[in-house]
Amino acid sequence: MAEPFYITTAINYPNGRPHIGHAYEGIAADVIARFQRMRGREVRFQTGTDEHGLKMARKAEEQGRTPRELADEMSGYFQEMDKALNISFDRFIRTVEPDHHKASQAIWQRMEEAGDLYLDRYEGWYSVRDEAYYDESELVEGEGDDKLSPHGTPVEWTVEESWFFRLSKYQEPLLELLKTPGFLEPASRRNEMIAFVEGGLRDLSVSRTSFDWGVKVPGSDTHVMYVWVDALTNYLTGLGFPDETENMVKFWPADLHLIGKDIVRFHTIYWPAFLMSAKLPVPKKVFGHGFLLNKGQKESKSLGNVTDPLELAEQFGVDALRYFLIREVSFGKDGSYSPEAIIERSNGELGNAFGNLAQRTLGFIAKNLEGKLPQVNGHTDADNALFAEVKKAVSTDVPEAFEKLELQQGVEAWLKAVFACNAYIDAEAPWALRKTDPERMETVLATLYVCIAQLGIAIQPVIPASATKLLDMMGVPSDCRSYDGVLSQWYSALASSGFQIEKPTPLFPRLELPETAEG
Repeated sequence: MAEPFYITTAINYPNGRPHIGHAYEGIAADVIARFQRMRGREVRFQTGTDEHGLKMARKAEEQGRTPRELADEMSGYFQEMDKALNISFDRFIRTVEPDHHKASQAIWQRMEEAGDLYLDRYEGWYSVRDEAYYDESELVEGEGDDKLSPHGTPVEWTVEESWFFRLSKYQEPLLELLKTPGFLEPASRRNEMIAFVEGGLRDLSVSRTSFDWGVKVPGSDTHVMYVWVDALTNYLTGLGFPDETENMVKFWPADLHLIGKDIVRFHTIYWPAFLMSAKLPVPKKVFGHGFLLNKGQKESKSLGNVTDPLELAEQFGVDALRYFLIREVSFGKDGSYSPEAIIERSNGELGNAFGNLAQRTLGFIAKNLEGKLPQVNGHTDADNALFAEVKKAVSTDVPEAFEKLELQQGVEAWLKAVFACNAYIDAEAPWALRKTDPERMETVLATLYVCIAQLGIAIQPVIPASATKLLDMMGVPSDCRSYDGVLSQWYSALASSGFQIEKPTPLFPRLELPETAEG
């Protein structure tokens, strides 16, 4: 029976259109989900939008419409982004949906039954933009004595009646969890959270009365849940909680919550504490990835440098964008992008290294062998050395790196094998062998054919549409397109079946910088 794997992104806050950071998290999660499917695991992949809270209510009011109207429109843009970027989610969840309200109220009641909720009065600093409370000691000075959150967002002094969650009660279990190897990665995030908990935890305000756009607190006409209680519960909603569904039994606890580094506290302190209180297992791993910077700067509306990921995908191609983001950024650290950098990676590595390798080899077979697959006439040491290098990449190095969430290193291992194939074709020169040794020419081409197919299989999680197009063109059987099947012996049967390859079209057309981006 296939081993289950449940992966989630953070649900996106749709008070603005998607930016490149949203696309980055979605693409990275999709690469991991596709990789795990290729390993034979039964994957459930969830993403969505977090549509409640004061920020949405205020924005809707400014625009003269209801929060639900705003949420419907803005969530639509995120669904459009996921579709355009080939994000293979199983559920796109919206926190306005009835099953989510039911799940949020159920976890609230469990926390109440545990004696972990009490009514009191909240006085303190609140950031509407972060939807987060901050202690005085965490604030930083802004211009003109303005106080700002640690993320530089404005804070307001808030006084209102609130339900509180006994977060302090869970200090020791949380410390033990945070020190568990593998629970929170990268290590730098783990150290930050351990230091935060060791500094002492205060009980957490978990309801609001100053607005009503949210999940109602059970038994109250005036309180709505603090947005993070509501938002975090989405990971359970998507599995059918509070019902004991097949999906809850199979997929909870989650294998991986993939989130931005700015919301690690909510996912590794508040969320596990809520789950402990509700007598539910905590997630197996939380990974806090870095920010994606625009030419070294964080994107913001005030700087006017916010990039629409769909525009990038349209300009450069979906797979070129996906490849760039995974290849360029060391996963877990901040990374930077620019149109020039995307073009350089796509033209140099996808186009010249891999695309051109496939084009030269398959085009040569189509032209000189009438598309019939070349015969193997005994392999040389050079052939066997290439097979060994490609085998190591596709069956060991790439999957091992992806399993450890070392996505950049996985692509680097793949690229190293692509370079080996290019060195081999240049050294063996099949175009010269056509006149001097046609039998050897066929063996060289057959060797390359198998290696190119194996490389195409291994890179499917990153560039799914392009890899599928290549493998379809090459006639690679669908049951061989997994990490288990990558080394299977399909070539001889395909060659003897009379399969013929058509003249190939370039997989990765050369990209040019749009005129508007010059200078």
